[in-house]
Amino acid sequence: MLNLLLALASAGLLILIYPRFELVWLPPAALTPLLVAVAREPRAARRFLLGWAAGVAYWFGVCNWIQFTLAVHGGMGEIEAWALFCLFAAAKALHMGVFAWLAGFPLRRWWAVPGVAALWVAVEATHGSLGFAWLALGNAGIDMQVPMRLAPITGVYGLSFVFAATAAVLALTLLRRPRVQVAWLLALPLLFLLPRLPAAAPGHETAVLAQPAISETEQWTMESVDAMQQEQVTLTLNAALRNLDRPPSIVAWPEVPAPLYYDEDQRLQSRVNDLARTLHAYLLIGSVAHNPAGEPLNSAVLISPEGGMIDRYDKVNLVPFGEYVPWPFGYLVDKVSTEAGDFAAGDRVVVSPVGGGHLIGAFICYESVFPGFVRKFAAGGAQVLFNISNDGWFGQSAARRQHLSIVRMRAAENRRWILRSTNDGITAAIDAAGRVRATLPLSTEATLETSFDYISQQTLYTRWGDWFPWLCASLALLCLVAERAL
Repeated sequence: MLNLLLALASAGLLILIYPRFELVWLPPAALTPLLVAVAREPRAARRFLLGWAAGVAYWFGVCNWIQFTLAVHGGMGEIEAWALFCLFAAAKALHMGVFAWLAGFPLRRWWAVPGVAALWVAVEATHGSLGFAWLALGNAGIDMQVPMRLAPITGVYGLSFVFAATAAVLALTLLRRPRVQVAWLLALPLLFLLPRLPAAAPGHETAVLAQPAISETEQWTMESVDAMQQEQVTLTLNAALRNLDRPPSIVAWPEVPAPLYYDEDQRLQSRVNDLARTLHAYLLIGSVAHNPAGEPLNSAVLISPEGGMIDRYDKVNLVPFGEYVPWPFGYLVDKVSTEAGDFAAGDRVVVSPVGGGHLIGAFICYESVFPGFVRKFAAGGAQVLFNISNDGWFGQSAARRQHLSIVRMRAAENRRWILRSTNDGITAAIDAAGRVRATLPLSTEATLETSFDYISQQTLYTRWGDWFPWLCASLALLCLVAERAL
């Protein structure tokens, strides 16, 4: 019972380190109670159950907004939505169960600290490829100046490693292990030798980010679609004309819960082309396109100042239950999107020219949770990144702020400004160190005029990608093999 309480205590600490609570001094200790419980439990099966129980509680506490989304936007009843969400939490908790099971082996040895930290990163990095990813442990360090120096080198996983290692040191201390086993902590000051975060400075370019606050539940008619399109154009024009001394070079519209079909709607096409010509600015808009098979694509279309499409990016990483319903849940829940049929995934990363020798990249909504994917835009030459999103499906939950912290980490990893246009929040300008430089209030129709910079230099993470999780996986395997050999 004590071990179970310790495991659940770690779940509680993990919940407290993220928005909505953001207790920034807790991340280095969040895993400590679980590790103490694991070290106390010699039976592998029970270690797995301890980790699984902690994982269920963690996912239940951090991602309970999923139940709201399924019930309100997915066409499910309250009880059915809770049941499916509980099934989701139980499945995602398997990751932490595996971690707790395997962590018991290195915890017996003098290499416990690096072994446990490497194992945590190796397991954490599997979330995206196994169905759903959200907050990595390292995301809790987004406002920590010194640990964030790792982001452009190792990505978010370097911060996860540091927090897991510190938690292991605390656990071993509580277990009264020999001092030599916690001497690994002496390496922590080496973080101060890494390059500092770039200083905050105003950008030299100007952009306008639209936040139209379109209703999530509107039943669209020809008349209401026409009014919505006119409102978006008027909102953008008013924003661009407010400061004639510094007109925007690019304007972004978000992903919206509305039928915008640039390729097929001649009225919309004419309006946005005319708007780009009037502003003499590039215009990035969220749109629905279709592939040759007629399947819908969640897309970002870039319009030139001359009034024509430059390129179109089709979302590659789709949201389960948001843009498609995984088998075998098709008869239980509707996908959140109102498009007929499941969305199809795009198959390429698009980097587009915007004049003056500059290049931009745009990723859509949930794709921000994949660090290895977002870096491909910067690696392909994009000098500023855009994230267009509709976070209205989250309701008024902490998921909006959670999503913003994820996007901020992508900016810091690649040393790129990220300009984030959302339907009803959180619209924000994020600088190359992951700092929020400007934002708009939630659920408000508004525009954000912001400065930014094009940056060409590539970070080590941008160039090499997820080398660090692979290194951690190798180290964790080596530790497990060594344990079995002794």
